[in-house]
Amino acid sequence: MREAKVDLSGYDSGFTPGHKAARLAWGLAYRLLFRPSPTPLFAWRALLLRAFGARVARGAHVYPSAKVWAPWNLEMGEHSCLGPDVDCYCVAPVRLGAHATVSQYGNLCAATHDHEDPAHRLVPGPITIGAGAWLAADVFVGPGVTIGEGAVVGARSSVFKDLPAWMVSHGSPARPVRARRMR
Repeated sequence: MREAKVDLSGYDSGFTPGHKAARLAWGLAYRLLFRPSPTPLFAWRALLLRAFGARVARGAHVYPSAKVWAPWNLEMGEHSCLGPDVDCYCVAPVRLGAHATVSQYGNLCAATHDHEDPAHRLVPGPITIGAGAWLAADVFVGPGVTIGEGAVVGARSSVFKDLPAWMVSHGSPARPVRARRMR
């Protein structure tokens, strides 16, 4: 089989020098101030995120082991939560509604790459997690996905398409299985 020659000499990541500088500054703040902070200091981490452009409402909780790629693309409603070891790859906007929870090891991946482009250019897509939604442990959410208000996504599920409000969904790919019953 013959190897295809790919010329990437003109490759451009699309990120401006200003964006790269902001990412560097955030990376330093994350490593020195955010990550080592004790777990109960949620207000401190919210303050740091806001300093870098995040919109974090009152009572929102971000755990110190959560990774936020670009705080300026993060919006968190009141009492929403990014749990321990959540990876919030917010190349595009990521929005959590009030009381939305992303449990431990969750992955909010707001970008992919164009696999048909030899340079594999980045293709961002916003993620919206509706108010009162709960993503259980180790859920992956891909770019461009909206998870409806009050939805529950079962542990270790992968979400590549929008999920309806007030439904319990699970699997890979995640599919609605029943209505959420509230007591």
